[in-house]
Amino acid sequence: MTDIKNTAGKKVLLASPRGYCAGVDRAVIAVEKALDHYGSPVYVRKQIVHNKHVVSSLEARGAIFVEEVDEVPPGSVLVFSAHGVSPAVVAAAAERGLNTIDATCPLVTKVHREVQRFAAEDYDILLIGHEGHEEVEGTAGEAPHAVQIIDKDDSIAAAKVRDPKKLIWLSQTTLSVDETMETVLKLREKHPTLQNPPSDDICYATQNRQVAIKKVGAQSDLVIVVGSANSSNTVRLVEVALDAGAKASHRVDFASEIKEEWFEGVETVGVSSGASVPEELVDEVLEYLANRGYGDVRTVQTAEEDIQFSLPAELRKELKAAGHETSNKAKRD
Repeated sequence: MTDIKNTAGKKVLLASPRGYCAGVDRAVIAVEKALDHYGSPVYVRKQIVHNKHVVSSLEARGAIFVEEVDEVPPGSVLVFSAHGVSPAVVAAAAERGLNTIDATCPLVTKVHREVQRFAAEDYDILLIGHEGHEEVEGTAGEAPHAVQIIDKDDSIAAAKVRDPKKLIWLSQTTLSVDETMETVLKLREKHPTLQNPPSDDICYATQNRQVAIKKVGAQSDLVIVVGSANSSNTVRLVEVALDAGAKASHRVDFASEIKEEWFEGVETVGVSSGASVPEELVDEVLEYLANRGYGDVRTVQTAEEDIQFSLPAELRKELKAAGHETSNKAKRD
């Protein structure tokens, strides 16, 4: 065990903003309210958000997570995750007569609309994102004939362009801002006429958390980022912290995954969490650190967030008809 008697100089830099973003909060509350209204089971395609704790908590309340719509009994309630789905998935759900609730983050929906618009104008669309990620699959599915996914350098070289005057890049919402711009520079070296999106695709919460972790990382011996391995924005935070100067950076789902050997010679510990992480998991990490002498917690705030998205329209309509609360609030057990 780490010697916690001599705590002089030991401190925690707690990044702010961190944790839940408006899109994640909306999606989780949508499932909770659907369970309250319809009763169990409520089906969810894929993980509602990429976090083990959130998924297991909703499962305990009666949510059933499936990979595809053909696993859902006809006539059931199905929630689409915050990452969005393609038109083909929407059509498959309709064919099964499912009562669907679209919990896609509005910022992801914005990128879907951009794909629709530029595909209709006969553009080639270079979508920067991670191959196989649900968000990228859903976005590309809006116009498969027009979208080419740009993930690694070989995909940059393989990109085919019909008309240099009609070429635009869009992006997954949860990427590293710096890495995305590096990719854009590489693309522009090959395609100088490449156009920028009409507005920033990387979401405000992703950017805010990266700005905060940069400031924390630059001053930390060790950075701990709370979040799941399949959470793109969480994984990016680990990388951004290292790029900012942190001597070490690790991702954990839970405080129990922290390793004692990480703390050798460490005075300053930075802490943050991905956009799908409830604050209780961060509190557990802070408690772990306090028990090891890192009880001096200093918040490093780089932005204020007060954005809130209304519940999915389908759910609001049902709740209103039943005389239930339709605001973006839910019971938290």
